[in-house]
Amino acid sequence: MDFSKTIAVLRDAAELSQQDVADVLHIARATYANLELGKRSPNLDEIKGIAKLYEISPSDLIMGKLPAKQTSKPISFTETDVHPRERIQVVDHKKLREVLAYILEKVGAKPNVGETVLYKLMYFIDFDYYEKYEKSITGLTYIHNYYGPSPVVEFKSVVEAMKKNGELEVIDTEFFKNTQRKYLPTKSVPLDDLSARELKHIDETLARLSDKTAKELTDLSHLDTPWVVADQGKPLEYRYVFYRTRLTAVTEPEDEL
Repeated sequence: MDFSKTIAVLRDAAELSQQDVADVLHIARATYANLELGKRSPNLDEIKGIAKLYEISPSDLIMGKLPAKQTSKPISFTETDVHPRERIQVVDHKKLREVLAYILEKVGAKPNVGETVLYKLMYFIDFDYYEKYEKSITGLTYIHNYYGPSPVVEFKSVVEAMKKNGELEVIDTEFFKNTQRKYLPTKSVPLDDLSARELKHIDETLARLSDKTAKELTDLSHLDTPWVVADQGKPLEYRYVFYRTRLTAVTEPEDEL
């Protein structure tokens, strides 16, 4: 077994994330990810650090000799070749409500921000955050459709609840001879569950993407690996953000801490 597969199996058995191991090694997650992908060779300090973490000798680590408790477990494709393993995403309805309200308060009134743009902004907010921190902010599932990623039924249920509470309204307007569905906030929503880091990430994403047209954001989403590899009508898997190209990636592959 080569080095990249060895450290992936060890990490999986220890139930650690790539960020967990990167923190131990004092390197960026993206830098560690490239070790598992075989895109870079480890230096001596990294070999020693990984060996110490899993309590094996550096020579056994280099030779791919796993402890008995790891070698006794069958090695499947998902364990060795998907980095990192997918974490189960659970929709946080309170955060979803706050994220939606915050986006609408910030950019909902912009002429270009209709339903299609809103869907793409939420998608990039969640998937970009996962690329950075290995978790989604809202936990929302998005599906592959012709116009790019779209949120599933939980989004609509939150919208309906916010409409009922008088927190937003949905209207259809004319925009360049097309019907545009807009979501407009009607009162502020307390942001009790969003962290400072999450709000900073949302602000950065909105600054980067909220002036783009629906077509521009749709075209961008069509270049994103999670959408590319998903079948029509099927959910997009968060883990594929780690296979993004430079066209959509938000972390540098060799960005040391």
